Amino acid sequence: MRIYVSVDAEGLPGVFHPSHLVPEGRLFPELKEIAVRVLRTVVEELRRHGCSEVWVADSHGFMGNIPYLEVPDGVYLVRGSLRPVSMVYGIERGFDAAVFLGYHSAAATPRSIAEHTYSGLAFSEIRVNGVRASEFYINALVAGHYGVPVVLVAGDDKLRGDVLEKAPWAVYVTIKESASRFSAVMKPMNVVAEELRAGVAEAVGRLREGAARPLRLEGPATVEFRMRRSEYADAAEDVPGVERVDAYTLRYAARDVVEVYKVMSVLAMLASAVDAAFRV
Repeated sequence: MRIYVSVDAEGLPGVFHPSHLVPEGRLFPELKEIAVRVLRTVVEELRRHGCSEVWVADSHGFMGNIPYLEVPDGVYLVRGSLRPVSMVYGIERGFDAAVFLGYHSAAATPRSIAEHTYSGLAFSEIRVNGVRASEFYINALVAGHYGVPVVLVAGDDKLRGDVLEKAPWAVYVTIKESASRFSAVMKPMNVVAEELRAGVAEAVGRLREGAARPLRLEGPATVEFRMRRSEYADAAEDVPGVERVDAYTLRYAARDVVEVYKVMSVLAMLASAVDAAFRV
């Protein structure tokens, strides 16, 4: 059994502050320790239930948050940014299931810790075929495009409903309770570890019973990007295929969810470039 694990940061236990999330932040060392502990717990439990190969995608920020020398033996680590389909790079190589750890809710979710979708700088909301999209939803659709079901998601309480609505076969582990954008009630780490182990066991059981299935987006997709600033939309409307809807909104008709991901990545990088160019 081959399992793909994508690890984000904002939904991890203990994480609450922007300084957790960037290498220069004073709390960043704590983030790395937390990520390794959560990852080790999940990998150990996966192996207890017969998983023969694990790939881990370091999927937050510059994507170098998990220390290479602290990754469990035998685990393949995907690290570094500017990679195709970013948070799920390599998923097309064939896996029995995917696990998402440390995930968070979509942009525009109220009172939810560090809510955003892919780029907090660029987007205030993303909708795919009219459905407000979280990183979970977009990454799960890419996994489903390649026939891989998401069987376990762990994150804050505000993401739970989104996951269970769109992928009711998935096991959801609530790691913390969001109070606001930068505060949450944290469960004890030993409780988180116990619940993750139980979640892995249940998820593997559902997978073996045939209860899990890939989340698929059939046919083409229309995606709307609500940009945080109008100058980002000014620049992005020059991208071929992008339609300017209003001061902040862009629309794109994509062939499939992989193309959605590519356009999303380009718009996020373009917004970063515009922000840097006009920063004073």
